[in-house]
Amino acid sequence: MKKEQLYKIFTDPIHGFISVPKGQTLRLLDHPYVQRLRRIRQLGLAYNVFPGAEHSRFSHALGAVGLMIKVLNNLRDKNTTITNAEYDGMLAAILLHDIGHGPFSHTLEHTLISDFNHEMMTLALMKELNNQFNGQLDTAISIFTNQHSKPFLHQLISSQLDIDRLDYIKRDSFYTGVLEGSIGIDRIIKTLRVHQGNIVIERKGIYAIENYIMARRFMYMQVYLHKTVIGADMLFRSIFKRARDLMKEGYDLSFPSPALKYFIEKHPSAKKGISAELLNYYVMLDDNDVLICIKYWQQEKDPILSDLCRRFLNRKFFRASSIESDASEKTLNQLKKATSDHLRKSRMPFDDRSVSYYLGTTKTLNEAYKYKNDSLYILDSPGTAVEFSKAADARHIEALSKVVVKHFIIHMKDIALPGV
Repeated sequence: MKKEQLYKIFTDPIHGFISVPKGQTLRLLDHPYVQRLRRIRQLGLAYNVFPGAEHSRFSHALGAVGLMIKVLNNLRDKNTTITNAEYDGMLAAILLHDIGHGPFSHTLEHTLISDFNHEMMTLALMKELNNQFNGQLDTAISIFTNQHSKPFLHQLISSQLDIDRLDYIKRDSFYTGVLEGSIGIDRIIKTLRVHQGNIVIERKGIYAIENYIMARRFMYMQVYLHKTVIGADMLFRSIFKRARDLMKEGYDLSFPSPALKYFIEKHPSAKKGISAELLNYYVMLDDNDVLICIKYWQQEKDPILSDLCRRFLNRKFFRASSIESDASEKTLNQLKKATSDHLRKSRMPFDDRSVSYYLGTTKTLNEAYKYKNDSLYILDSPGTAVEFSKAADARHIEALSKVVVKHFIIHMKDIALPGV
């Protein structure tokens, strides 16, 4: 008699074979809320800079499950008590940790819904799934919200060294081709321990952790905060700002996506929580809704909306020019006039509001290691854990805790910065 297979095996280009246990984890994996992540790009608009960055939130979630299985088994081998309920809860929590992301991940996070972040939607969807699974996700939710009695379980979900980061840094490095983001995941996993209820790293893993912190810094500098992506992000948001402004004025804007129409027309707020209506429309949204609207809107009669959409579809993004600090009022006024003149010559509306869709400022923050708020600890000797930057071989890591702030002016490529 053939023995029943207890796992479903997935082939992953980053971690190899991933054996997902049949039962709760596999049922969650097959749920429409999770399958929706296949249609959301992990790196938002970065594929316009790195052609290989087409991977999805789903592949990241599945990869994180594979890593979590390795970590939990390793900790159990080191005599850490993890019950079967906690084991299943951890797999559910890491699988669902990004379920609240909207189209193109972070790009439209604050555009479609006010007073909102994706973690709020993640928790709301986890609670809805818990209702559908008759309370089987209670442990997962307590771990995700850091309410569980064992803090190290939450630390593996969200901390300076969590499974989420271990997967996405390695995965994003692979798909973008940025080799500086490669990290020694297996070495890190093998050196993880639980000490006094918290996750620590054995001393032999110190160089792997140092490489991890450096890789995170490089990935933010070269990928996540790439200036072309920053320019594309503003163009993307300007499209939906213009669409919302037109609808407020009574413009009859066509919407091939009813779900996206809800968010543009209603512009709901999550200040008082996630309503059932908001949740139901949100899970209907993915990258396809956004792209098909932009494709249709390039034919709209409104000259600004159609121009913005054509710019995006034909990769004519705005330019993000780096500046020393916040832009001066004089510089911005000069840019506003230059942008207005350019729009006028192009026979486009050129008033202040029209200019606002083509000109803006932003700043980026890069902090590779937040040692003051959420430290990593090295198991220096039996019974003693030392904060990572104070460990003998890693004193220079403290320098990486300083926040690197960069300021940008976002403008059309046809407009030169004053004095440049």
